[in-house]
Amino acid sequence: MSNPQQLRYSKEHEWLSAAEDGVATVGITEFAANALGDVVYVQLPEVGDTVTAGETCGELESTKSVSDLYAPVSGEVTETNEDVVNDPSLVNSAPFEGGWLFKVRITEEPADLLSADEYDAHIAG
Repeated sequence: MSNPQQLRYSKEHEWLSAAEDGVATVGITEFAANALGDVVYVQLPEVGDTVTAGETCGELESTKSVSDLYAPVSGEVTETNEDVVNDPSLVNSAPFEGGWLFKVRITEEPADLLSADEYDAHIAG
């Protein structure tokens, strides 16, 4: 499993792209997608919602379990991925590409986001 070096990661297994004009893309990692199993339902925050770093902002349901989705940063949701809502399996098949979840205009970024190497060490235990 290879986590893209250009992304940052939360300890709750979300990834965050570099911000373009203050807006970053959020998804879950391949590690999290594999741990969940086949994702069958995705509940995302609504456009215009304010999310807070470290707090629940949605839900992912799989054939194995239900898992909370945590915001890796604070900000306002600017876009949600309707493709994932319509086809939740994208979270499993393309977690770093088509399986992204939402975009957020960042107002606050926590200092504890991890680099790819730090995240690899985190999931290795």
